[in-house]
Amino acid sequence: MSVAALREVAVDYPRGRALGPFSLALAAGEIVALVGPSGCGKSTAMRLLAGLEAPSAGEVARTPGRGETAVVFQAPTLAPWLSARANAALPLELAGVARSEAAARADQALARVGLAGAEAARPAQLSGGMAMRVSLARALVTGPRLLLLDEPFAALDEITRRALADDVLSLWADSRPAIVFVTHNVEEAVYMASRVVVMTTGPGRTAGEVPVEAPMPRPAGFRTTRGFRARVEAVSALLAKGMAA
Repeated sequence: MSVAALREVAVDYPRGRALGPFSLALAAGEIVALVGPSGCGKSTAMRLLAGLEAPSAGEVARTPGRGETAVVFQAPTLAPWLSARANAALPLELAGVARSEAAARADQALARVGLAGAEAARPAQLSGGMAMRVSLARALVTGPRLLLLDEPFAALDEITRRALADDVLSLWADSRPAIVFVTHNVEEAVYMASRVVVMTTGPGRTAGEVPVEAPMPRPAGFRTTRGFRARVEAVSALLAKGMAA
């Protein structure tokens, strides 16, 4: 069953076309990575899927109802005056959930991302990786059917990126939301996704896609396997082709 789809969408701005025509279908529980050169429209496609923007042409189909789509951006976008608990509880409070219940569910979400004990910390007291974990907790607290991750690890060091990638896959295994993950990192895309969609230089179209048929969450040592390396090379080759298009 399709959770969301972009059907021959195009997005035009006053400066020109930013995306398309571009199509993408996302099945329930599927993890898809979007990879492409800077300015190809990856984030624009994400905003269409989130319902934050309307296409200039084509169709966007989304089955999740209100509160069933969550977005995590490149910056954690936390309210600096709120605690980790209050930041994570914010979507629930905005939806009318009682404050005590929202706080309890926020604490559960923070524990799921490894932040039990840090509920009272303010964003300024958190490392970059911890702040991103709060952002993930805030996204997960509503139990979304569609989770959109727009380069969430871009500003983090490699060790933290890898740890968070494993955390996201473990969290996915618990509730199986459909995930779209935007990244510039080819290895990260292959590690995270069951399918990598490669986009051309802007305005982005589909250069091709590479399926990644391997267990989720990834087994130890997956990055060193021949299959992983082969798919990284396949995505890299499509990326080079897309940049030349």
